[in-house]
Amino acid sequence: MPLSIPLLTDGYKLTHHAQYPAGTESVYSYFESRVGATYSDTTFFGLQYILKRFFTGAVVREDDIAAAKAFTAAYFHHDGYFNEAMWRHIVRNHGGRLPVRIRAVPEGMAVPASNVLVTVENTDPACFALTNHLETVLSHVWYPCTVATLSRKMKSVVERFLLETADPDALAALPLMVHDFGYRGVESVDAAGIGGAAHLVNFQGSDTVAGIQLAMQYYNEPEVVGSAVPATEHSVMTALGREGEREMFEHVLSQYPTGPLSIVSDSYDIFAAVRDIVCSPSFREKVLARDGVLVIRPDSGDPVTTLLRLLGILADGYGAQENSKGFRLLHPKVRLLWGDGLDYDGIYNILNALRNAGWSAANMASFGCGGGLLQRLDRDVQRFAFKCSAQKRNGVWHDIFKNPLDTTKASKKGRLALVHDAAGHIRTIREDQLPREADNLLEPVFENGELCAT
Repeated sequence: MPLSIPLLTDGYKLTHHAQYPAGTESVYSYFESRVGATYSDTTFFGLQYILKRFFTGAVVREDDIAAAKAFTAAYFHHDGYFNEAMWRHIVRNHGGRLPVRIRAVPEGMAVPASNVLVTVENTDPACFALTNHLETVLSHVWYPCTVATLSRKMKSVVERFLLETADPDALAALPLMVHDFGYRGVESVDAAGIGGAAHLVNFQGSDTVAGIQLAMQYYNEPEVVGSAVPATEHSVMTALGREGEREMFEHVLSQYPTGPLSIVSDSYDIFAAVRDIVCSPSFREKVLARDGVLVIRPDSGDPVTTLLRLLGILADGYGAQENSKGFRLLHPKVRLLWGDGLDYDGIYNILNALRNAGWSAANMASFGCGGGLLQRLDRDVQRFAFKCSAQKRNGVWHDIFKNPLDTTKASKKGRLALVHDAAGHIRTIREDQLPREADNLLEPVFENGELCAT
C-alpha cells in the first residue's frame, strides 16, 4: 500500500483529535535524548531526510483521505473516529501542505543529553491534532542520530589511540579508519541508506552504497561522499581450493598494481597464509614494488590474539620500526584490518591491547563495523522521546508536562529554546527567557509544507 500522511502514524493517534480539551488551538511538542542515555552527547542527524521524503510539498490528497477514512472505519470497527475534517481542511485551505513549524539543531551537531533537539507546532488552529500525529515518523530520527552518535564515539576512541601511539601524520588517515560494513546486516535498504548516511557524518569509509546515495540525494551532495577500496571475499579466495590459495593471492595482487588492496586471508589458516604466502620472498618483492598498501584482513578468531600474532609475523617478514612515540610500526606497505563482529568496545579493546603490547594504532588500516554500527541499537540507547510541553487553549498558552515516579521520564514545560550559557555549555531554556532570537540554536527547518533550510 502506498504511504500517506493521514495513516503515517500509530493507530491510536487516529483518535486523539477528539480527546484534547475544548478550545485547543495549538499543540507544541519537542524531541530529546533523555537523562540516562548511553552516551553523554547525541549527534543530531537525519531530520532533513524525513522532511524531504515525507513532509515537503502537497502530501495530502483527496484520495488519501478517502482511503484513510475507509481504513480507519475497518480498523476500529467504527465509522466516526477518523479526523476527516482536519485533513479536508488541509487540502482545501493549504493545498495539501502540512501547516506545522519545525525547528531543530543543525545536523551533525553534538548536543548533551536531556536537551531539546527538535520542536514541532501547528500553525493553523484547525490542525492542532497534527503536531503529535506526526510524532511517529519524526521519531524515526532516533535511528540516524544513534548511528551518528556511535560513529562519533568510535572516531573519538581511534583518535585517542592515534594521538597516544602514532606520529602526527597518522591522523590524516582518521576519516577512513572506521569503515561501514553494515549494508547486509540491517533489515532493509531504507535502514542501510539512512544509517549509512549517518556514519558519513564522521567518516568517509563505507561499503554501504545506499548510505552514500541517500546523502547525495537528500543532503544535496554533488559528489560521491564516501569511499572504498578493492577488497576480496571468501568466494574469491577459495575459488581454487586450499591448494590454489597462493595462486589466488598472486592473481588478486596482479589485478591491482596500484592503490590500497584488502585481502581476506583466513580461508584456511591465516597464520600460515601470511607467513608462507604474504611474507614469502617472491610475494614480498611484489608487495614492496607496487604503489599501494596491502591490507591483510582476518575474519575469524579472537581479534586481540589474532592481530597481535599477525603483527609479529608481518614484522618478521617486512620489518617494523619504532616511531617517535616509542611504538612499533610495520613497514608502510602492509597494514591490518579487523571487520568481524566489531562494536565500540571491540575497537577499544583492540587498540588498548596493541598499545599495551607496544604497537602503534597506525598499524590498523581500518576497523570494519557492520551490525555493531548499524543494527545492534534501539531507541533506548539514547533514550529518545517526543513529548508535548505546551498547548494553547482559547488564546492562552498552558505548560504541559509529566512527572512520573520514574523521574528520568519527567518532561519539559513550555515553549523551548536551546542556547549556550555564560560558561559556554549547551542547555535548554524556556523560549520566553531567550535574550534574542539569534541566540537560539534551534533553527527553522520546515514551515507550512516547505523546507526553510537545506
